Amino acid sequence: MKIMKFGGTSVGKPERMHQVAQLITKTDEPKIVVLSALSGTTNSLVGISSHLAQSDRGGAKQAIDKLEAHYRDFVLQLATTEEGRKKADAIVTEHFEFLNIILRISFSEALNKDILAQGELLSTKLFSVFLEEQNIPHVFLLALDFMTIDANEEPQLGSIKVKLSQILKQHKDAKLFVTQGYICRNSRGEVDNLKRGGSDYTASLIAAAIKATVCEIWTDIDGMHNNDPRVVDKTLPIKQISFEEAAELAYFGAKILHPTCIWPAQQTNVPVKLLNTMQPEADGTVITEDAGSMGVKAVAAKDGIIAIKIKSSRMLLAYGFLRKIFEVFEKYRTSIDMVTTSEVAVSLTIDNDTFLKEIVKELEQFGSVEVDTNQTIISVVGNEIAQTEHVLQQLFTAIADIPVRMVSYGGSHHNITILVQSDYKIKTLQLLNKGLFGL
Repeated sequence: MKIMKFGGTSVGKPERMHQVAQLITKTDEPKIVVLSALSGTTNSLVGISSHLAQSDRGGAKQAIDKLEAHYRDFVLQLATTEEGRKKADAIVTEHFEFLNIILRISFSEALNKDILAQGELLSTKLFSVFLEEQNIPHVFLLALDFMTIDANEEPQLGSIKVKLSQILKQHKDAKLFVTQGYICRNSRGEVDNLKRGGSDYTASLIAAAIKATVCEIWTDIDGMHNNDPRVVDKTLPIKQISFEEAAELAYFGAKILHPTCIWPAQQTNVPVKLLNTMQPEADGTVITEDAGSMGVKAVAAKDGIIAIKIKSSRMLLAYGFLRKIFEVFEKYRTSIDMVTTSEVAVSLTIDNDTFLKEIVKELEQFGSVEVDTNQTIISVVGNEIAQTEHVLQQLFTAIADIPVRMVSYGGSHHNITILVQSDYKIKTLQLLNKGLFGL
């Protein structure tokens, strides 16, 4: 059995849902199809929640009505029969009645999670109606029946495996299942989610739970590229890459794949394929245990980075100093991306400024603290890159005119990371594309 996950752009228009139906019925191989919300829906739902959190019920009502109008129009183009339209309209009515009811309910974080879940529930139910209309046999699975997270918001893979296998056993003859990405239940049994990019995570967790033959992630680009095609003119798709390389690229900014998607598939050695819904014949990218080749594979950039420098003469030869520094970040549950040290200073980066003021205040007990915002991490990733001849020379020759704030090298066999001011991001990516790939 294989997993096929389709993102928001892949199901964002009625004709694309029609295309997805064709893709999932090309072969008889049993499959579980995971769908995201229609493109733009989650952002709209976040907006509705924001209005409610600010007690702006008028703004929330306007946003609900606008979103409902979009879905009513979507249904007219999706369904091809009168009966199909009636069923689809009934689904839209049901979910928007819920959204209108919450206008009279006190806002809470639990309610916010219920609001955000509506997107995936709508997309999968509407897609199920279309499949039924086209006489395509399938089973609708509710992710809330098997996808769970613990008190630390970590997926419970063992529990997911048991619950999902029990559900699948009830449908032994079925070859096609449709379920939601992103949504789950938490340790209290409430509706929750796997955060942004969670549909990738859902697909990978399901693939690991059933030991799928492959986990296919269908998006609107033909695989993972060697650079960011949004700002670099000449980029190439990568044919094969290892789990470790893909995880580095996803974490450091490659938008096609969510970082969390790699771990479950890697644990059970399920290959992940990145494919293009709009160009299904394209090879895409295969992610496996085997990297396929040595050397530089790709460059990725991560924006919104904050650099923090702690300088103290007391640090010289002082054991336990770094531990005390890191404990401050642990206290405020703020992860660190890069670290460089000298005898009298530590520089590090974070991508979350929620507790920045509190962190800086506590760090000041150890020495002077400097904070630089508007920074970008640029990561050069490849198999055994640290052992690849001339890579460092090519990299720094290419960006000789770029002021580099930090460099991280040797912490990973697959990555060389630099930090630059965000104003230099595009130029740096373009120079690296020419210097490392000759494009």
